[in-house]
Amino acid sequence: MRHLFHTLCVLLALGVVLGVGGTARADKPVAPDAVAGAELVDAARVVELAQSRSDLVIVDARRGEEFAKGHIEGAVNLLDADMTEARLRAVQPDAAGPIVFYCNGPRCLRSSNAAAKAVSWGYTQVYWFRGGWSAWVEARYPMSF
Repeated sequence: MRHLFHTLCVLLALGVVLGVGGTARADKPVAPDAVAGAELVDAARVVELAQSRSDLVIVDARRGEEFAKGHIEGAVNLLDADMTEARLRAVQPDAAGPIVFYCNGPRCLRSSNAAAKAVSWGYTQVYWFRGGWSAWVEARYPMSF
């Protein structure tokens, strides 16, 4: 009987742990399908832009520690929450110049927030890479660490 009680407690605890983990993921917000004023792009389009536009700026809107673990080659780190118009102008002074924003992927809102800010500040060639870092890694494109 004691063994059965112990087994039931372990199973209950495991169910709670798995349930909480599943619920936390399900509750995590999903990035919007689009950002008004920004062009939605995939990883291949980011590569194409990088190869064809020498004035392209790629902004990684994730936390510094995430950026340090790996990022798109040539990207600059500018956390969405810390992004001001002055900080954005420091990395892309030309509001008509192309700029790509990305973060971790569809379960991350940082790049959509950053892209929306850029549009509101008058940037006209804003690209939003919704797939973000996870799609970049999956595609095996150039990375920096």
